[in-house]
Amino acid sequence: MAQAVQNHRNEPQRTSIQVIFDDNRLLQLLVGERNANLKIIETHLDVQVHLRGNQLTVSGARADVEVGERLLNELADLIRGGHPLYASDILFAIQILSDNINRRLRDIFLDQVFIASNKKAISPKSIKQKEYIEAIRSYDIVFGVGPAGTGKTYLAMAMAVAAMSKDVVRRIVLVRPAVEAGEKLGFLPGDLAEKVNPYLRPLYDALNDMMDFERTSNLIQRGVIEVAPLAFMRGRTLNDSFVILDEAQNTTTEQMKMFLTRLGLGSKAVITGDITQIDLPENKPSGLVEAIELLQEVQGIRMVYFTKRDVVRHKLVQDIIDAYERVETRKGPTTSRDAERG
Repeated sequence: MAQAVQNHRNEPQRTSIQVIFDDNRLLQLLVGERNANLKIIETHLDVQVHLRGNQLTVSGARADVEVGERLLNELADLIRGGHPLYASDILFAIQILSDNINRRLRDIFLDQVFIASNKKAISPKSIKQKEYIEAIRSYDIVFGVGPAGTGKTYLAMAMAVAAMSKDVVRRIVLVRPAVEAGEKLGFLPGDLAEKVNPYLRPLYDALNDMMDFERTSNLIQRGVIEVAPLAFMRGRTLNDSFVILDEAQNTTTEQMKMFLTRLGLGSKAVITGDITQIDLPENKPSGLVEAIELLQEVQGIRMVYFTKRDVVRHKLVQDIIDAYERVETRKGPTTSRDAERG
């Protein structure tokens, strides 16, 4: 059990806290090889962390030190729960506790959605991702809206594979609009499946990240998993299925209505998209934008909105989003499409 002893220095805004761990093995896992984990905490939390014996001393500004103390105890609790501590987990944990120091990391990181074929557990990495997972569990239609890299599609895919493996649904249907192809589709070589395959590739990649290639291929051949362009959904009723519509910002009004009305008995639908990345022609309103406005008050449908703070890719992705947002802010909404994307 960790013990904390606080010492106040002469500087009014600085303090230090000692956190003591009785379990030496746990302490080794916590600090990492060559204290690598402590270095991450120092860099991203702006504190100094010193190890001496079984004691960690956290020094710095009072607010940062308090987060640091909580962080060390919460990370230790994750280790006790059997969670392997990755560098990325520490970064996510710092962000979570910086936003709300009272959050319990165990409630987020130990909520395993699915165990991938490489034995790595897929679990939420932010408060918003946890909210998203809970929404998918509780609602039959969920909209996940926000920037790239927030895990919208990946977590939905993990939930779908988990539901299928538990026999909650009989099949998975993964859908994307092939907007970029448009009128140019006929000029591409190959049959229709070969023409649209490049637009479905990200869905295959996510599947192969969760299941080995042979099993994925077998399930697709048997029709248990279907990956198809949105146009293939017309006229169908999808029963006992987990359906994911990806890149939904590129659906038209008619396509979105068509998709939402395909849902049959025992089915679940997750619709993901980023309304700042609409590739439709200027005179075509986004079906996702309209659906958000029309359906937000409908019981049984849940909207989950991600922001750039929920990005779980490389840290530079957040910086890139920030840079583009600054440019767009300076330009202002010069067209109706620009206004829609805002």
